[in-house]
Amino acid sequence: MSNKKLSNQHCKPCHGEVPALSASQITELVAGIDPQWAVSEAGDALVRRFIFKGFAKAAYLANLCAWLADKEGHHPDIAFGWGYCEVTLTTHDLGGLSENDFIWAARLDALLE
Repeated sequence: MSNKKLSNQHCKPCHGEVPALSASQITELVAGIDPQWAVSEAGDALVRRFIFKGFAKAAYLANLCAWLADKEGHHPDIAFGWGYCEVTLTTHDLGGLSENDFIWAARLDALLE
């Protein structure tokens, strides 16, 4: 699935009623997002670290992520400080990755284009 298709979708409510994505599903979906996103070693999270020259842009990105999380109803872990903002996506109700994580990542990528 291409980034364009993912970024045009919206996150769907998830309450643990479907299983986490399989490794093959993750491989297929990761091809549709920016290659700077990495799947964690355990295969249960997507992580992207943004590097900046200063604090303000990192804080702005963290605020953009908070806005997108509120809009989509899907909430990443966000860590930021001087020179960096790290975004980690996982679907806690599933204990792993869902399509929502990839949709959210693609939507952030689209906002940053």
